[in-house]
Amino acid sequence: MTFPDLGRGVLHPDRAAAAISLTRYEPAPELARFVEFYWLVRWNRDGLPAHEQKVLVHPSVHLVLEAPAARVHGVAKSLFVRRLEGTGHVLGAKFRPGGFRPFTDRPVADLADRIVPAAEVFGPGADRLNDEVLRGAGCLDALAARVDSFLLARSPAPDPVAEQVAAMVERIAGTTDLRRVDQLAEEFGITVRRLQRLFAEYVGATPKWVLRRARLHEAAERADRATVIDWAALAADLGYADQAHLTRDFTATVGTSPVRYASGRP
Repeated sequence: MTFPDLGRGVLHPDRAAAAISLTRYEPAPELARFVEFYWLVRWNRDGLPAHEQKVLVHPSVHLVLEAPAARVHGVAKSLFVRRLEGTGHVLGAKFRPGGFRPFTDRPVADLADRIVPAAEVFGPGADRLNDEVLRGAGCLDALAARVDSFLLARSPAPDPVAEQVAAMVERIAGTTDLRRVDQLAEEFGITVRRLQRLFAEYVGATPKWVLRRARLHEAAERADRATVIDWAALAADLGYADQAHLTRDFTATVGTSPVRYASGRP
């Protein structure tokens, strides 16, 4: 089981908080240019109804430590859905957009919509690390320190291009005034073609997809925290042509209309 992203993107967060517990941990400073944070999710549904959690994933790759084996999760373009039953836990490392590329010998686009054994990327030590995590879910500090050691031993040289790409994705996520791919390319002084190649190589998703996903994250977050929403104004604020365009995009991705989502209905 894994939640690809925790925080923004977790749909109906109040329900999620009632069903799971989440702890985050910062990576070692030497890894901060590559890894955004570690996360530990625990759940206990024994004697309780199963919980279905939906997540709008971010443009990030994750190293996921869980039963039965460690895996690397590429960027998933569709809605992530997980049904939780019984008792369990999982520890993950969320890499910064672009931050996973220096650890591998292939474009991150090759991992898009795929889950591969972590041993294919990190060697057999990934499975030994996974066994340690499964045996010791109690103390996140100790587990995160162990993952730090594992990644530090395999830490690549700093990659200025990866850091530039991370800045591009951060720029998209940090504002609603960026509407088009050519705007982003112009702001960073590169061609659209170059931008698209960088995102395929380092992110695993197109710039257009990242822009669209950021808008949907913002729409879902506002729907979660607002009691009354002016959907037409929100659509305009997010750069949609009109409310109908927002409704179509949200419904196609989340599986329900924004109005129905905001009402708390599935």
